[in-house]
Amino acid sequence: MLLTYVDESYNREVYYIAALLCPDQEAISLTRALDAVVSRAANLHGVAPNAELHGHDLFQAKGAWEHLAKMPRVRIGVYNEAFRAIGDHDVKIIIRGVNSRRLRERYNATDDPHSVVLGQLLERVDEYVARRGEYALVIADEVAQPGLYRADLSLYQQHGLWGESTRRLTRIVDTLHFAPSSASRLVQAADLIAFLHRRIETETAPDERARRANSAIWARVGPRVQHSTCWTP
Repeated sequence: MLLTYVDESYNREVYYIAALLCPDQEAISLTRALDAVVSRAANLHGVAPNAELHGHDLFQAKGAWEHLAKMPRVRIGVYNEAFRAIGDHDVKIIIRGVNSRRLRERYNATDDPHSVVLGQLLERVDEYVARRGEYALVIADEVAQPGLYRADLSLYQQHGLWGESTRRLTRIVDTLHFAPSSASRLVQAADLIAFLHRRIETETAPDERARRANSAIWARVGPRVQHSTCWTP
């Protein structure tokens, strides 16, 4: 069984969702490793011991990391340590995205990019675990209307993902499970992955040194990526 942790990162132009596929025996070890990253930041820099590892907050010095606004190297160091922990574990990463601006223009201004991308992501997760002879249990960050996404998954399990294929999702067990990211280090790990991927793919860093730093951090998890695509409608 692969525990599959899901979170998103987006702006006006694109919407990405990342999945962290974690063998059950690795889940506790990775959680403890990420706890240790925060504990070191708490001991050295006064961060709250229960601080959330959140990509936007770390990069922008928000939330629990606000008092480190003038210490960017410390914040980027925490990001780097978290990615080292992820990369050192036997996990896999799947990323899907959509050009949400094009989605709005071409189809319908009310189309939900989260629903579109989540469906495509779940299909790739299902394909991956099927090749391995495994199953996936999906745990996602909390959303406003979880029932809608659970209903979507039920349709995909019965009929397949409309517009992508007729293949039914047979390897995702039960339903979608939603948890607050503040309570799950592994949902937080998915957030870190989604945020940095979007930043690298879509935003121009202010200088070459920042771009190199982002690339160096990403290199710690790059070998774990099994699939990464952004759909332009």
